[in-house]
Amino acid sequence: MKVQNWMQTDPHVITGDLLVSEAKRILSENNLHALPVVEDGNLRGMITRASCLRAAHFVSQTLDVNEFKYFSNRLKVKDIMVYNPATMDAEDTMEECLEKGRDIGVGQFPVLKDGRVVGVISANEIFNLAAHFLGAWENRSGVTLAPMVMGPGIIGRISDIVEATGAEVHAIYPIGTAGRLRDGIGGERKIIIRFHSANVPAVVNALGKADFEVIEWVDARDNKNGATAKAS
Repeated sequence: MKVQNWMQTDPHVITGDLLVSEAKRILSENNLHALPVVEDGNLRGMITRASCLRAAHFVSQTLDVNEFKYFSNRLKVKDIMVYNPATMDAEDTMEECLEKGRDIGVGQFPVLKDGRVVGVISANEIFNLAAHFLGAWENRSGVTLAPMVMGPGIIGRISDIVEATGAEVHAIYPIGTAGRLRDGIGGERKIIIRFHSANVPAVVNALGKADFEVIEWVDARDNKNGATAKAS
């Protein structure tokens, strides 16, 4: 999955000479986390909603009329922006984006293509990606299996067991611990299964009988959920 297929396209961009008060307005009105600062077509910096709010909060705490005037009429984006921010390339993968964000503690990146800003990828897009994976808007039922060591045929076996109950499998996700599974080596993984079924308890029971421990489940049809030990 490439960043260019999940990013905000045609992003709002601003110049360093824009007032911080105006940048704050743009961020708030458009529900954005950050704005790339572009001069002569080139990325110069990034200003975030958090930095604008910190500046506004400082002014409100001082109760100083002159400070308020300075914030409203003179403080510019270039005075508080992050210079030379970390970026992603449009051809980078979402996996690379997530790993980079984790490693450097950044929640949003300008996205470049041929050196030009073509988008922004932020926590909003990552949240949407996770929601798509989990079928948050598709009313799927789901089961989570206890951590296990993966091996050849495990996912196929799980799929066969679930479908044998009459369920329609939509997705199976092995979820491991970050760091321990670098390069796909080592560690146990929980298995998340998303499906449509008229009988979720039957799925839970079938998995339990096959020695897969179900630690939680949700029945989307009835808005029920629960946790269960290994079925007998």
